[in-house]
Amino acid sequence: MASIKEKFDSAGGFSVEKTIHIDELHNAKNLNSFELKNSFYSDSRVKNVILRGINTAVLSVDDIGTQITIENNTINFITGRVIVVNPQGTAYSGKLESVVQCNSVGDVSILSTMITSIKDDIPAGQSWVIEPLGSTNRFSYSTTRAGTTQTLKWAVATDVVSIAWT
Repeated sequence: MASIKEKFDSAGGFSVEKTIHIDELHNAKNLNSFELKNSFYSDSRVKNVILRGINTAVLSVDDIGTQITIENNTINFITGRVIVVNPQGTAYSGKLESVVQCNSVGDVSILSTMITSIKDDIPAGQSWVIEPLGSTNRFSYSTTRAGTTQTLKWAVATDVVSIAWT
């Protein structure tokens, strides 16, 4: 049976289960992650996600511990814009820029990281630490709190620029 292929068109946007993902003004909304690929260079991509966590944790995309997937045979430039806050509104914000390699069997290596502190109001006697963390085909950040029992909320807007190297 022959089929006619047409471009998808919607005057009102696009939604899944009544949650709008593309509105009528062409804005993307309510996405868990966003991946951009250039059709001329299929070996590279950019992915954007938000990682979250509480206190000492491995930050994740969701409430079941999902981390960012890193493909085999790639070099990745990962930028994380981090903010952590306690119940009084005391905050730390900064940026972590990491170069991460994933080899042919999925071993992830953190090659280097540069940390830029933007606002550092961590109370005296407390330590709030965030570090990049690689595991098999996965990337995230490990957080540690010390010197306090207050709840710390961590959020990291993360961009992964990835290119195949073999």
